[in-house]
Amino acid sequence: MGKTEIYGTIGPSCAKPKLLEEMFRLGMAGVRLNLSHSELEGCGEWTRMVREAALAARVQYKLLIDLRGPELRVGNLKGAIKLEEGRQAWLEEEGSFAKGASGEGERDNPSQSAVIPCPEVIFGHLQKGQEILLDDGKIQLYAVDVSEGSVCCKVTRGGNLKPKKSIALPGVELRLPVLTESDKVNIRGAKSHGVTGVMLPFVRRAEDLKELKQELINADAGGLEVFAKIENMEGVRHLEELLPYANQIVVARGDLGNSMPLWELPVVQAKIAKKCRDAGKSFMVVTQMLASMENHPVPTRAEVSDIFRAVSEGAASVMVTGETAVGQYPREVIQYLSNTVKAAERYAAS
Repeated sequence: MGKTEIYGTIGPSCAKPKLLEEMFRLGMAGVRLNLSHSELEGCGEWTRMVREAALAARVQYKLLIDLRGPELRVGNLKGAIKLEEGRQAWLEEEGSFAKGASGEGERDNPSQSAVIPCPEVIFGHLQKGQEILLDDGKIQLYAVDVSEGSVCCKVTRGGNLKPKKSIALPGVELRLPVLTESDKVNIRGAKSHGVTGVMLPFVRRAEDLKELKQELINADAGGLEVFAKIENMEGVRHLEELLPYANQIVVARGDLGNSMPLWELPVVQAKIAKKCRDAGKSFMVVTQMLASMENHPVPTRAEVSDIFRAVSEGAASVMVTGETAVGQYPREVIQYLSNTVKAAERYAAS
């Protein structure tokens, strides 16, 4: 078993030169830049900061850009809206969404309902009883009344919904473009920002990766590594055909966990890991590895056990996301991640 690399995600909490340098010194090998809500050209200060911090720490760093890809997201709310369990929420096509800043719509009882702008493509697939998951499954709705361009839902798991958070329809397979126009622009600028790898969300078939590789070649960036994010069951079913076209397979447990009963997720992770090991293909494990550390300086016992398991299964890399991007303890996150990886590696070598 080789050495497991550690990736953090850059964001407001860790975008400080000295802090990034310290994180590299603690064992961080690479940084993820999430482009779901931003453009690479607007992140020049961050990419420069990563480059200079790695140089100061004398680390040969890696910089991954996480593209938007074929992912569904809610529209441009003017702020977070509170979705309370047991109350109504309305999904409406983005083009017809013209509500106030609170997100409340003109319903019979506006104080008990909220209106959420959604991509037009989902409405042909919504039927009564359809489960809808928002923000990586943190919020759960069920469709109770469906009409053209508008769906009334019951909130069965509430929370505060912010703009541009993810939407998932368990059991529904949608045909969406592999790359957005924003993705193509970001790919063209990747080399100038020192990007070493590209993460493609919601990979479904080999054709998705072939399209990405061609776009990289067109941008004179064919040497960048490709990280294929497995985030739905279609990607799981076609895993073997993906292997030749990816440098690493990413077990992206956030949305992947939305596509099945949650208790099945560890089984699917183990199956992906085994197929990658058998094929000699590197894989990464990501999502909520140290989620409690967004707000606490010490992880849970379950979290360090999760990291140990990923390393024991042969993961070439592990990654944290919000823990370093927006969490309160980015330095401590990398310290615990690094120490746990080292402990697992020592055990494997004993």
